[in-house]
Amino acid sequence: MPNSLSRLTLLATTTLLFSGLLETDAFAADRLELMEKQIRAMQAEVQELKKERAAERKRISAALAKQREETETNPYQQRTGYLPPASLSPAAAPISVLRRSAASQDTPPSDRGIVSSWKDFQQASTQDEEVTIGGMKIGFPNGRPTFKTADGAYALSIGLAFQEDFGGFLGVSQRNGESRGTFNSFTSNSRRLRIPFTFRYKDWVANVTPDFGHGNFDGQVGLYEANINYAGLHNTVLTVGYFQPRVTEEDAESSNDFLLLERPAIVDMVRTIAANDARFSIGGMHYANRWWIGGYFTGQSWGNRAENQYYLPIGKNVTDSQTGGTFRVAGRPIATKDVDLHVGVSSIASFKVAQTADGRSYTFAQRPEVNIGESVLQTTGAIQNVAQVWAAGPEFALRWKRLMLKAEYYRIGIERSGGLPSLAFQGWYSALGYTIFGNPRRYSIQEGGFLAPGVPADGEFDPARNQWGALEIAARYSVADLNSRLDRADGVRGGQQTVWATGLNWYPNRHFKFMVDYNHFIVSRSTTTFNQNGRTGNAVVGRVQAAF
Repeated sequence: MPNSLSRLTLLATTTLLFSGLLETDAFAADRLELMEKQIRAMQAEVQELKKERAAERKRISAALAKQREETETNPYQQRTGYLPPASLSPAAAPISVLRRSAASQDTPPSDRGIVSSWKDFQQASTQDEEVTIGGMKIGFPNGRPTFKTADGAYALSIGLAFQEDFGGFLGVSQRNGESRGTFNSFTSNSRRLRIPFTFRYKDWVANVTPDFGHGNFDGQVGLYEANINYAGLHNTVLTVGYFQPRVTEEDAESSNDFLLLERPAIVDMVRTIAANDARFSIGGMHYANRWWIGGYFTGQSWGNRAENQYYLPIGKNVTDSQTGGTFRVAGRPIATKDVDLHVGVSSIASFKVAQTADGRSYTFAQRPEVNIGESVLQTTGAIQNVAQVWAAGPEFALRWKRLMLKAEYYRIGIERSGGLPSLAFQGWYSALGYTIFGNPRRYSIQEGGFLAPGVPADGEFDPARNQWGALEIAARYSVADLNSRLDRADGVRGGQQTVWATGLNWYPNRHFKFMVDYNHFIVSRSTTTFNQNGRTGNAVVGRVQAAF
């Protein structure tokens, strides 16, 4: 019995063990089958991912091919996404959008060195396409070739402001006893050929701009500016050196933005008192979205102490330099998408007139708002014993959608020594412009004036794509009166000049401009031998312009 029990026990144990092994083998088989299913599922998923990746690669390749095709067709198309929208309302736009350095990506670059803070310079650089070579970055911020370090702390920009004028005079009257003067039926003149060099270290900026086309005759080489600027203060630029202080609304604008070929005669005469090109200046300006203020102490102009005179009003061989100053304040009380209203006051004075071999004298002289080498019809001659010269007046401008209206009036006063009475001259102008197509003129808070019409990147001249750039028509009525105290022997007869001008401006893109002006001028008699009895005449002049 015990043996039988032992056998039964052994048999039961063996049966249990065998059944456990069978169950283990069955579980392992199930697990193996499950793993095989999972592997097959994973392989299927990998295959699906490969298909999706191949499709994505194909889609990206097609998109890149399309992008290359669009870029070849219009190389600037890709940049528009980085530029401020042209339709952005000035009232709602950030201040930086309204500065020339940031807002004018579709308007001509300035004719002078561009001064902006390091922050604004970096912002303009991020909106530009750059190439990195050996740690240096090369790009075109503000439309100007620029070489800079990776952080933009060191930078060198080189620009161009080239203007070539050509045309002539028709029907210039000549009366008995007068010399005919120089009034060519056709001639040409390199009006400006400036190459601005701008050197930057963070917020310190140095500008040196020679001018190989200065003046009214080809071959006269001069200096437009050579100055040091600090732009580290908020919306403020401090300047010392040879500079053109901003006075009057028309003078504040770059010549690349001009509505007509030349400034109004009264503006040119006012600015030469103490604020013309290459005038030694110390001062600064501050601007905001709604107002502009600036003031400068000024000295002698570059080149006045040389034997060959550089600026006619002073004369040559200066032995005691001039001292003077300027002050301008302007506001923009209305600033919306469709309307910009500008009002301001400009003043300028020469506290001590330069002394030459002729003593302290001053000459006002003005051409009929054309500069192609013609004779001067309106002039006071050299006014002797001049103690001080000053000028002041209001400025006004209004943009309504595509229409631009501008007007300024200035009164000039001359204080004389030696018991001579003071003299007074005056002048004014009114002008209008209308942008037929392209972006209309916009306000620049940094200049306190208006920029040229803009050409967006997708609107540059390309007849095949029905793109024509920007087209503007302009007209102006201008008067400058240099007669004073005609009833006295010590009075001055400089003549009164009236100019009716019309013009057409075409911008195929932001860097090039073509202009044609027609001027009809009427000048009463003055002291010059070319205008003893009064003259009238007409001028038709064109201009080609390149700006970088």
